[in-house]
Amino acid sequence: MPFYNGIVTSKLQESKEFYTKNLEFSVKFENEWFVLLERDGRELAFMLPDLEFQNQIFRGEYSGKGLWLTVEVDDVEAEYERIQNLDVPIAVELRQEEWGETHFSIVDLNGIGIDFVKYKATE
Repeated sequence: MPFYNGIVTSKLQESKEFYTKNLEFSVKFENEWFVLLERDGRELAFMLPDLEFQNQIFRGEYSGKGLWLTVEVDDVEAEYERIQNLDVPIAVELRQEEWGETHFSIVDLNGIGIDFVKYKATE
């Protein structure tokens, strides 16, 4: 079943720029009120708030708390260095957790935490 996340934000163009420039997403579809981005077959959408033609449940703008996205990468150390070289602030420094994942995190301009993770190989 295809599945993607949608974030309602007044920062539509800024979000598109952040994700395409820093996180290597590409634009799959765009109009004046909606942007659908794609990276490695995964999709993420952004939509303007308070659109009269949308149902009430899709009108409110994201408040900036309580959401994170995880990006699984093959080489988390290389991704950490790449993000640092873009001067994107690091919220959680690169570290290995006792449960086996190595990760670091950033926060986008909407307040969404983005966790870059390399999971420990299971045997």
